[in-house]
Amino acid sequence: MNYLRTISVVLTLSLIVSLLSFSGMRVIAVTEDDLSAPSAVLMEASTGKVLFEKDSHGIRPCASITKVMTLILVMEAIDSGALSYDEMVTASAHAASMGGSDIWLEPGETMTVEDMIKATVVASANDAAVALAEAVSGTEEEFVRQMNEKAASLGMKDTVFKNCNGLDEEGHVTSAYDVALMSRELLKHDRILDFTGIWMDELRGGKTQIVNTNKLLKSYNGITGLKTGTTSQAGSCITATAKRDGLELIAVVLGCSTGNDRFSDARKLLDSGFAGYMMFTPEIPDEAMTTLTVRKGMTDSVGTVTGEVGSLLLQKGKGSTAQAKVYLPAEVEAPISKGDVIGKLVYESDGKQIAEYPIAAAEDVKEINFSDVSGLVFSSLSGSG
Repeated sequence: MNYLRTISVVLTLSLIVSLLSFSGMRVIAVTEDDLSAPSAVLMEASTGKVLFEKDSHGIRPCASITKVMTLILVMEAIDSGALSYDEMVTASAHAASMGGSDIWLEPGETMTVEDMIKATVVASANDAAVALAEAVSGTEEEFVRQMNEKAASLGMKDTVFKNCNGLDEEGHVTSAYDVALMSRELLKHDRILDFTGIWMDELRGGKTQIVNTNKLLKSYNGITGLKTGTTSQAGSCITATAKRDGLELIAVVLGCSTGNDRFSDARKLLDSGFAGYMMFTPEIPDEAMTTLTVRKGMTDSVGTVTGEVGSLLLQKGKGSTAQAKVYLPAEVEAPISKGDVIGKLVYESDGKQIAEYPIAAAEDVKEINFSDVSGLVFSSLSGSG
C-alpha cells in the first residue's frame, strides 16, 4: 500500500526512567562465561523474543523437562473437554513400571487427573506422566506421536521425543531454544501455574508427601515455575519462569553438572532479564482513530479503528522514548467492508520496530451506483411534501 500520509507520535517514558534512576537500578548483563551450563536461553514470554542465548540450538537430552510437552497435551485435552480434573485415571502395568522419580503407582491404582498432574509437576513422577499420556491418547506411543506433531507445529526443529517423561533414550533430544518455545506454550494455560507454584503437598489422602524439585520456589522473587530435569545423560536442567511488574521471563538451562549450578545459572539469567528489560503499555495515538475521505462511495468518509495494543518489551537504558507511527492513506476508494485493513500503527524503540498493529475501517461503505442514487433521490422527493 502506498501511504500518502505519515504521522509520528512520541510517547514519553520519563516517569519510568526517573523511577529507575531513583531506585539506583542498573543493567546486569549476563555473559556466556557467567554460566556453567553448556546451553541456555532467556526468553520474554509474551513476545517470544530471545534476550540471551548460549548454544541455544545445541542438540541435547533434557530429562524431565520433557514433561512440559506432556503437560501441554494434557491441558489441551482438558480445555477441549476430552479430559476433566476430577476424572479418575487408572494406572496401567506399563505406567507403573516406570523407574526414576515416581509416586510408586500400582497397576490398577486410580487417581484423579488433578492429582496425576500434581504428581507430574511437583514430584516429576514418571509413572504419573505415562498414566496421563494413556488417559489422553490410549497408549504412550500414540501420545508421543502427538507430542512430536505438536513440537513441529510450535517450530521446535531441534526436538524428537521418544517418551513422555524424559527418561534417557537414544534419540530423545531437544535444545534450549525449543524448551523455551514449549515452555511459552504451556504458560498459555493459566491453570498450570496453580500446580507449578506448589512447594509441598500430599496425595492418597495424606499418605504420600510430595516436594517440588524446583528449589527456586523458596528463594527467587517472582518465580512461578516451571520444570526441572535430571538424568545421567542430560545432566541437571531447568526451565524457570518468573514474573515481575508485568514482565514474564523463561530461563532455560541444560546440561549443568549439579543441581545447584542449574539454579544458579537460572537465577543469573532471570536477574539479567529483569534488570535489563521492562514492559510498557502505550496509549493508542488519536491519529490512529480518525476519519478518511472516501472516493466513489455512498458516503464520503469512513472512520478508522485499531485493536487493543498490548504491552511492549523495551530495553532499559536505551533512551527515554518510544515512538508510535501511524501510516494511513489520504483517501480510500469504495467499496469498503468493516474490518478491512487500510493502514498500520507501528511502534519503534531505539530506531527498531518492536510492534505493528493493523488499522481498519470502522464501518461498511458501499460503492456508489445508479440504482442506489436513484433510490435516495426518490426517497428525498417523496418525503418533501
